Amino acid sequence: MANERVAGSAATEPGGEATFRAWALGLALSAILGAANVYLGLKVGMTVSASIPAAVLAMLILRRVLRGGSLLEANLVQTAASAGESLAAGVLFTVPALVLIGFWREFDYWTTALIAIAGGWLGVLFMIPMRRVFIEESPELPFPEGVACASVLRAGMEESGPGAARSVVEGGILGGMVKLVVGQLGLAAGVLEHASLAAGRPIFLGAEVSPALVAVGVIVRFEVAIQIFVGGALGWWAVLPAMAELAPVLAPGSAALQQALDLTSAAPPAERAWAIWSQGVRYVGVGAMAVGGIAALVRVRSGLARAVGELRLGWSAQARAVAGRVDLSSGWILFLSAIAIGSTGFLYLRFTGAIGIALLATGLMVVACFFFVGVASYIVGLVGNSNSPVSGMTITAVLATGAVLFLAGYTGMDGMVATLGVAAVVCCAACTAGDICNDLKTGSLLGATPWRQQQIQLVGVVVAALVMAPVLQLLDDAYGIGSRELAAPQASLFASLARGFFGDESLPWGLVGLGAGLGGGVLALDAWLARRGNPTRLHLMPIAVGMYLPLGLSVPILAGGLIERWSRRGRLSAMPGADGGVLFASGAVAGEALVGVALALLVGLGVARLEWGGAWQASGGVLTALVVLYAFLRATRTAREA
Repeated sequence: MANERVAGSAATEPGGEATFRAWALGLALSAILGAANVYLGLKVGMTVSASIPAAVLAMLILRRVLRGGSLLEANLVQTAASAGESLAAGVLFTVPALVLIGFWREFDYWTTALIAIAGGWLGVLFMIPMRRVFIEESPELPFPEGVACASVLRAGMEESGPGAARSVVEGGILGGMVKLVVGQLGLAAGVLEHASLAAGRPIFLGAEVSPALVAVGVIVRFEVAIQIFVGGALGWWAVLPAMAELAPVLAPGSAALQQALDLTSAAPPAERAWAIWSQGVRYVGVGAMAVGGIAALVRVRSGLARAVGELRLGWSAQARAVAGRVDLSSGWILFLSAIAIGSTGFLYLRFTGAIGIALLATGLMVVACFFFVGVASYIVGLVGNSNSPVSGMTITAVLATGAVLFLAGYTGMDGMVATLGVAAVVCCAACTAGDICNDLKTGSLLGATPWRQQQIQLVGVVVAALVMAPVLQLLDDAYGIGSRELAAPQASLFASLARGFFGDESLPWGLVGLGAGLGGGVLALDAWLARRGNPTRLHLMPIAVGMYLPLGLSVPILAGGLIERWSRRGRLSAMPGADGGVLFASGAVAGEALVGVALALLVGLGVARLEWGGAWQASGGVLTALVVLYAFLRATRTAREA
């Protein structure tokens, strides 16, 4: 995988670019950040971009520990490290569904790794021919996180590295300590919630005590955080109380929902609220997310058409001669793509034992991967990696694949695992494509060599893939995937959709349709605001995700968004990712997630959770929440005064 260096590239900077230490550090961070984001994604239903924290960690280790390092080395490290985060999202959103439908009793190591590698490679390889279109020839794409990461790297490798690194370390300490206090010592409650009945209807209030969730709000910013909360409020405070009237009309065949509605008054109100949400409200979110995924396809149709044209022209001899000096050669792209596609086809054959469904699933996977790689790349350029609606894209892939396989006459477990197998590879490809697109934009601003970034991303995918199955199994053994601790919302959703197509589960399609109608209404209102020139915009995917997630997750996310909005007031620059508040938040995410994985290991070793807080756990939870909010306010104060 070697190409001629670009003439005039900044890769000639003293210290080099693709050094041994850059490779070793980047691949190690890829595995670590991948493991951390598995925990976060199973808990929250979303991951956050690892590019900025990876960049800061790269600077910290290169300058403070190794006493050297160049700007391009740090950029190469963050390129590899962020591969772990993006791949984790693709795996954890889909692969656990194979356990939830009963196909696996535990995670198969090599199958999980092969799914991750194949999807990750296709995401990188399919994106390479689109690089010029999205990064060099699309001035309408601001790439907010790519630009911010370049700014952080420039500043950090020159003067302000120690301060930036300190923010990440302090955030990591806060996240880790709170997780230890809540998750192992039992000194504070992890969830603060209250439920009551009003006219026989459950009314639920709740918030999780989690620095990582507050950090998510800071990172995605107030405009997205408030819409996640609006979705949660709509689902829990409007749809849930009205479910008794909606169910007979929209879900008359759902026995599970009717059972939840029939819980006796002796059942705790919180239990009734959770049951109704699980069996009814979240399907409204499904419909809204499906509409969001389709809308994303429509929105990027022109950019995708240009990318298709670029791909078609990219195989000409003249184009290959030019691209060969910048990107991986077309020969390597074809060779590695063939390996990934062939491996995936083998997996589908192994899953089903039938060559017909395996070939059909492989064809559907290739088509879906190509389109969603283009969509994901465009959206990352538009709104950033953290805000990319990968869930909506994967839902669209699941629905389309399930419909085709169902019409082809496939049923039962074969249909379920083939559909989920396609979704898993497509999700990994979309997540990784968005990440490499963002990293290549950062590299283009710094003068990095694209083919070197593409090369280390491909290897980083392999390294991260090898840690996915052990971490998933560890967390499942300790907490139970699908439990309140690790709700795994996307995987649970995809398992339900697969059972609805091919199993004995009756999906409440009327509620899905209600969500689709609400999603259409949000899109119409957003279009109206755009026509009037209103700067306030509505993004359907955050609202839909808010409806689908437990309410307790959206409240701390809103708190983080409010803190971010306060820190932005009065600042001339509102560039996301370039201030200490976002770096502190990134550290908090990594700290809480890594300690969560470590505690899962303790559970696996037989170390029981302590309950030192006793009857005072709720009070401890309130105190801990206040400490967390104060710490974030303090961390963002400098950014506000800058």
